[in-house]
Formats: sequence, C-alpha cells, structure tokens
Amino acid sequence: MSPFALAGTPALARTTAVRDDEVRKDPAVLAELWAKGQVLPVDRQGRAPVRTTPDAALLLRPAAGELPEDAVLLGTLDGVGHWAVPADEALIGEAVPLPDSWGRWPGARTPDGTEWHDLRAVGGLLDDTAAGLFTTAVALRAWHAKARFCARCGAAVLRSAGGWATTCSGCGREEYPRTDPAVICLVHDGAGVNGERVLLARQPVWPAERYSVLAGFVEAGESLEACVEREVAEEVGVTVRGVRYLGSQPWPFPRSLMIGFAAVADPAQPLRLADGEIEEARWVPRAQVRAALAAGGELPGLRLPGETSIARQMLDGWAAAD
Repeated sequence: MSPFALAGTPALARTTAVRDDEVRKDPAVLAELWAKGQVLPVDRQGRAPVRTTPDAALLLRPAAGELPEDAVLLGTLDGVGHWAVPADEALIGEAVPLPDSWGRWPGARTPDGTEWHDLRAVGGLLDDTAAGLFTTAVALRAWHAKARFCARCGAAVLRSAGGWATTCSGCGREEYPRTDPAVICLVHDGAGVNGERVLLARQPVWPAERYSVLAGFVEAGESLEACVEREVAEEVGVTVRGVRYLGSQPWPFPRSLMIGFAAVADPAQPLRLADGEIEEARWVPRAQVRAALAAGGELPGLRLPGETSIARQMLDGWAAAD
C-alpha cells in the first residue's frame, strides 16, 4: 500500500497560457498582442463575466483601442495575447452561485443578464485555460490594488512589464508581485499507511457545518515543515510527525500560495482549540468522508471544502486510499 496523494491537480494550479518575461519587456510586442488580444474584465470584488450553461466559461472580449496603462498581460495562447483590465460594470442584484461551487460568494448580474462570479465560486468549474487566466488576473489585480506606492520613498508607482512590475516615480525602485506562503495539512491518525480518521476543523466565520483541514501562514525564518508542526499545535493542540509534501496551488485572496502536506497525529491527544480561530475540531472516519464526497461534498453535519480549494483534492486523495 502506498501513501495517499492528491486526487488530481488543484483547481487553481491549472494553466495553459505561456508566460514569457522577455515578451513583457518589449513595448512593440505588447502593443501587437493587445491589438489582436482577448480581454478578461475583473471588477473590484474580483468577479468576472461567466457563462453558466451548459458549462462554466469565462466571457472574454476582443481588445479595443490603445493598450490601457492598467491592462495586465496574463499570457499567450497560440500567439494570442490574453489580458485583464479593471471593470466598472453596472451590476444589478445578485446571481445565484453555480451548482457545485462553494456557494458562499454570490455573484452579480448586468441588466442584459450576464453573470459575474468570484474565482472561489467558479474556479473548480472552469477548464484548465480559464482557471489559469482567472487566477492570474485576480492575483495581479490584488497586488496592484495594494502596491500603489513605493515601499522605499512613498512616491506613486507606475506599471511596467505588461503589469508584472512597477517602477517608482520618485526613486526608480522596481517591485514585483509578492506571494505569501501558507501551509495546509491533512492530519490522519496513522492507522496502517494512510490512517482511518482525519482531523477536521472549522473556523467561526465559516458557514455552519463547514469543515476542512488545517492551515496557516509561514513565519519569517521558518521552514515549511516547522510551520506545519507549529500551526497544528497552535490551532488544535496536537503534535504531528511524518510531515510530507503533497502539492501546491495559488490562492490569490489576496496573495497566498497554499502548500499542501500530510502528517500523522495520535488521536488520543486532547484537542485544545485556538480561541477565536477554531470553533470546532473532530476526528472523522474515512467512511463518513467518502459518503460526504459521494453526496457532492455535503452531508448533515459535515460540509467539505469546495472543488476550488486544494483541501478538496487532499481529502479526495485520502478518502480514496485503502
């Protein structure tokens, strides 16, 4: 019997667009890619226009006019530039979340009926190309929204390199998008190779009965493995061993990289929940996780993470293991 692995590529880790740093630095090439490009508008809430039937798909638009200063090059597909631009659409009312999405982030709709949805709600429903484009667009939008001034002198910054860098208007300092590493760990009881029970927890701000595996941010000067040990101990009070890597995926809310691990803990250890961070934690048998997954991710008393999260691929892989 082998140790379990991720059930598949995490939803937001999928991508097919070509990223080329040299292309980003060439104004003439950028102008040509814009002239024949496809554009994804993204609003301040990180929503984009989505076709909901028969399958979820992004509604891209042809580029028009001159290349805007606030456009970002997401990549190229068969030589065609794909871009994201800020959007300020007239939205009226909410749009019902798509089936099988997390359902926590309702979308919006325009007067003509076009629906706009959040990446967390639809990322797991899009194909590889669309998921990669949308993820990159949201990540860059979040960075530019929070990096408008130079960290050295405080002057305003100007976008460069197709939206992948900024240059300070005062001191000339260059800055690039930042990513915050965070660990996410599936802890099981160590029975056999893959355990018989998994440790799941819920945060107070989550919807009722929503449980997931444990996660937390890496601190300065800390290794990923040490972070796993510390975060699990801080959040639920148990000691883990056998920490091993599973996979990763970007989580641009606003700029995380979720790095997945598995670890083992003794279920006889008392659970001590971090005040204000963890509302409940419990050991859940594999049969119950399998039943929830077979029911679309939800059973009375147990709602698992949606397909957009790497946590779902971790639980899928563990549940399928013998």
